[in-house]
Amino acid sequence: MEYLSIFVKGIFVENMIFAYFLGMCSYLAVSKTVKTAVGLGFAVIFVLGITVPINYLLENFVLKEGALTWLNADYANVDLSFLSFIMFIAVIASMVQLVEMIVEKFAPALYGALGIFLPLIAVNCSILGGALFMQERQYPSIGEATVFGLGSGVGWLLAIVAIAAIREKIRYSNIPDPLKGLGITFILTGLMGMAFMAFMGIEI
Repeated sequence: MEYLSIFVKGIFVENMIFAYFLGMCSYLAVSKTVKTAVGLGFAVIFVLGITVPINYLLENFVLKEGALTWLNADYANVDLSFLSFIMFIAVIASMVQLVEMIVEKFAPALYGALGIFLPLIAVNCSILGGALFMQERQYPSIGEATVFGLGSGVGWLLAIVAIAAIREKIRYSNIPDPLKGLGITFILTGLMGMAFMAFMGIEI
């Protein structure tokens, strides 16, 4: 039951886009069509689902104070937590490189459509945010950390697909010229974020 709660919270209550506005760059840039939005969304799910548990292991067995006692009791006072950012980013960059190679091999059309934004997942703040939230919340098991990562990825996927579907439809609407493109996208994202937070009972 705890796993389900963490998963649902990651998708809805703690949605990376609508609750924290993380990963907005690629969210805005790749949400022109549903096809590219879905492709990038699944890539984000994969990266979060892999990097969060790996970073959990790094945090608990290498970085935090006393984490190295499994090597030797003499290391009980060793604290490498100052390396957290560097290690987390290194893991994220490695996994993004793996995703890029997989997509290029098996879905070249999607690879071409995503363009530069696929490797830029490495600097997507929602990916690093997942690792830092995991670190802050101190999940007691790797299973819970993994479920949190997957839930956060699914939440990001739903957010980008929702705005992509809206953008595909409003393209044919009678929108004033100054608001076309990113203008209306910013407005819609802000309105969706406020509506989301109000619906979830989050004080704005």
